Amino acid sequence: MTVSDEEAKDVRTAPGHARPQPETPTGPLGGDPALIGVPTFIVGSIALGLTLVGYVPAGAVGAPVAIILVATGLGQLIAAVWAAGLGQNAVAAIFGIFTGFWSSYAVLVLGLTHNWFGIAENAATRTQALFLISWLVTIVILTLATLRLPSAFTLLFVLIDTALAVVLLATLNGSTSLQIIGGYTAFAFVAVGVYLFFHVASLPPAGVDCRSGVRRWVW
Repeated sequence: MTVSDEEAKDVRTAPGHARPQPETPTGPLGGDPALIGVPTFIVGSIALGLTLVGYVPAGAVGAPVAIILVATGLGQLIAAVWAAGLGQNAVAAIFGIFTGFWSSYAVLVLGLTHNWFGIAENAATRTQALFLISWLVTIVILTLATLRLPSAFTLLFVLIDTALAVVLLATLNGSTSLQIIGGYTAFAFVAVGVYLFFHVASLPPAGVDCRSGVRRWVW
C-alpha cells in the first residue's frame, strides 16, 4: 500500500506524532574555549604591561613570570586543546600560538636571570631581540591569516604586533621611553581582550536559542 505526500504530511502533523528532532552532537567537549583562553591572556598581558611601564623596579624582570607561566601559558594550552577537540581549527591555532609565546617568554626570562643557557651578559640584548623578532614575524603572519575574522580580532593582533615592534626597538636601543610606550600598547590590547571576553561571556550556552527557548546546535 502506498501513501501519498499529503497523507504522509497529515500523519507527521497529527497530534501525538513526534516530529523528528535534529541530532545533537555528542562527546566529552562542549562550550566555548575562549571563556578560558581570553581571560588568561588578559591577566598575563596586564602583568607584562605593568612590568614594561615600570611598576616594578627595572631589575625585577621576573615579576610577571608566575602569572605568565602558570596562569596564561597553561590557560592558553587548555583553550587550544579544548578548541581542537571541538574542531575549531582557527581558534585552536590562535591559542596554540599564544601558548608558545607566553611559555617561551617565561622560560626566556627565567633562563637569562638564572644563566640556564650559558649566554654571556653582552649577548643578552641580542638574545631578547632574537625572541622578539621571531615572535613579531610569527604574529604578523597570524594577523594576515586571520583577516577574515571579526575586526576586533584584527585590531587585537595589530596592537600585539605594534607592542612587540616597539619593545624590540626599546631593547635594541636601551630606551626606557619606548619600553613604556610598549607597556601602554599592551594595555590597549588588554582593552580589546576585555571587549572580546564580555562578548563571549554574554553569548547563550551552546545549543540554546534564548529568543525561542528551543535548543539548537551551532556548528
